[in-house]
Amino acid sequence: MDVNRRGFLKLSGAVLAVSGLGVSLKPVAAHAQTLKIKYAKETTTVCPYCSVGCSIIVSVIDGKVINTEGDPDSPINQGSLCSKGGSIYQMAVNENRLGKPLYRAPNTARWKEVEWDWALDKIAENVKKSRDASFVKANKKGELVNRTEGIASVGSAAMDLEECFTYQKFLRGLGLVYIEHQARI
Repeated sequence: MDVNRRGFLKLSGAVLAVSGLGVSLKPVAAHAQTLKIKYAKETTTVCPYCSVGCSIIVSVIDGKVINTEGDPDSPINQGSLCSKGGSIYQMAVNENRLGKPLYRAPNTARWKEVEWDWALDKIAENVKKSRDASFVKANKKGELVNRTEGIASVGSAAMDLEECFTYQKFLRGLGLVYIEHQARI
């Protein structure tokens, strides 16, 4: 039997159509699915990974994150996200993420799970202790400076302008002079 390419394709199509292999040439009705974000509350945030400041839309239902995506209205990223930003959903919804703070006491090798209230009190206690130990009221010339040189801060590129402003005011209120930001490094 002499079969050319066109004949082979016709024959193959006919065999598939009649053979009952699950291939049907009948038109299929398409049905739209309800979006999982239909009743979600949407809010925008800034990606925490680098200093570009890409905007992300976070969809939440009953206090749980159900979806994250790039914000198309953002002049910075126009809806696109890098691979790290695209996986931001896993930062909020991940069973492997720690739910409580861990603490390792001085001169020990083991971490232990502690309560949030205890951890925040411990941080505040350590900041106060360090600030009191390194506080300088006046410089060598006798000028009033009210600063601490024993604490430094490197800010996060994940904070928006208002958060940076509030954080800066807090740090200056403590008397910090060594304040840096990731975007400048």
